[in-house]
Formats: sequence, C-alpha cells, structure tokens
Amino acid sequence: MREDEVTDEQIEKWVDEAEAGYDVEALKRRGRGRPGRGAEPMQVVAVRLTADEIAALDAVAEREHLTRSEAIRRALAHYAA
Repeated sequence: MREDEVTDEQIEKWVDEAEAGYDVEALKRRGRGRPGRGAEPMQVVAVRLTADEIAALDAVAEREHLTRSEAIRRALAHYAA
C-alpha cells in the first residue's frame, strides 16, 4: 500500500471523530492553510508525467524520505544550479 492511500481503519477513525463532534474553538486556533516556504507566495505548476516517470519519482522520494513535491523541488534546484 502507498503512503498516500487511505485505509478503512483511518476512515472509521475519522467517522468516529466526526460523530463525537469537534471542538470548534480548538479548530479555529490551528491556523489556516499550509505553512509558507518563504516570504513570497508560491504557485502551483501542473506537470504531466508518464507512469514510468511517476514510478521513478516515487522511488526517489521514498528512498530519500521526501514527498513528491520535495523531490521535484530538489531536482529543479540541482538542475538550475
């Protein structure tokens, strides 16, 4: 199973949490969105990859303990250096 797949156990945990109710004030304190990576806003860039390219990317990301995005950013930084 891939790390980004959701298991039945995880779904059941989420359902149990939702049925029990959430502390709205605690949720409001958590902040909004992902933490920034710098002072400037980031942009999303869509890239089309073949299944083989995705498999190679995932292999590198897993080996280096990175997300796909982190692996792509590292490769771009290396390429641009």
